[in-house]
Amino acid sequence: MLIIDVKDTDSIDRALKKYKRKFERSGTLKELRRRKHFVKPSIQRRTEILKAVYKNHKFGDQ
Repeated sequence: MLIIDVKDTDSIDRALKKYKRKFERSGTLKELRRRKHFVKPSIQRRTEILKAVYKNHKFGDQ
């Protein structure tokens, strides 16, 4: 559960903006989407290796 400290002088828009920012940084939605479908550990490891190779190829020469 997210707790947002709101001062009496803050508007509702500012409080909502704080909530959205904190929710996004917590990674709740990202975790929910990741857990939606099961991915075999071998496939997950393969995708991580392919991402690392891609990043190394793209950004390694600079």
